[in-house]
Amino acid sequence: MDRRVITVDQAPQGPPGAPQKKSRAGRDLSRAIPVGVFLGAVVAVSVAWNSRLWYVVAAAAVGLGLWEVFKRFRQSNFRLPFLGLSIAGQAIVWLSWPFGARGAFAAFAVSVVVLFIWRLFLDGLDKPPANFLRDTSVSIFALAWIAIPGACGAMLVNGENGGKYVITLIALVVCSDVGGYIAGVLFGKHPMAPAISPKKSWEGFAGSIVFGIVGGAIIFLFLLDKNVFLGIALGVVAVVAASLGDLVESQVKRDLGIKDMGTLLPGHGGLMDRLDSVLPVAVIAWLFVTFWL
Repeated sequence: MDRRVITVDQAPQGPPGAPQKKSRAGRDLSRAIPVGVFLGAVVAVSVAWNSRLWYVVAAAAVGLGLWEVFKRFRQSNFRLPFLGLSIAGQAIVWLSWPFGARGAFAAFAVSVVVLFIWRLFLDGLDKPPANFLRDTSVSIFALAWIAIPGACGAMLVNGENGGKYVITLIALVVCSDVGGYIAGVLFGKHPMAPAISPKKSWEGFAGSIVFGIVGGAIIFLFLLDKNVFLGIALGVVAVVAASLGDLVESQVKRDLGIKDMGTLLPGHGGLMDRLDSVLPVAVIAWLFVTFWL
């Protein structure tokens, strides 16, 4: 039996009988663009004023993302410890400041053990286990999906050109998003994954690749003063990662029977509906900076 239900986020908008206004990309641009500009301004200010403020932004994003995911999973009767997830997420991000990747990994490892123990004693040891494997797996999934990539994004700022690397991360995600939107609206005819994300098309993906290549080349040439071909390579890989991250979140939402992860960002949905592509690109960018730059 299909347990998917229509949630408040999926309810028709407007007065009864009024025609529904939908764009081919499924966004209300009059609301989405100002919100996107605001988010970009927050990133710019955080790295321009004091690059360490980026850690505050990254930690806040991880905290809000875990909160949205916790609410959605709780609606589907998963039992997750919100306080435990919140503390674990913040520890993973903040310990990467003084200790780098070792600190983030240590915090994640300890959090996994604590989550196992928490769920073990939740129902008491005198009762048969009830969804122990399911609930612990989902809790660890939430940290691996949000907190670990969030720490990778935060660690980009550690170093001589940290602010520039953060701007590179955000700029490449924007290039992928804008290129995919424009090409998808103008030329989109062949769905990439119709069962998961019907509005994502191969034409849109091609547009993302083009914008990613151009954006990567420009960023590496004028901002980072690095080899342009490295920028092109990172642009292509970033677009692939962003697209797959979007599909992963779409699959999670399909599995839960919801349209958006939340309503925090008008025109975008929830914060996770924006972070879905940023998080995997943050991992790619951190690996690229750590091992190549």
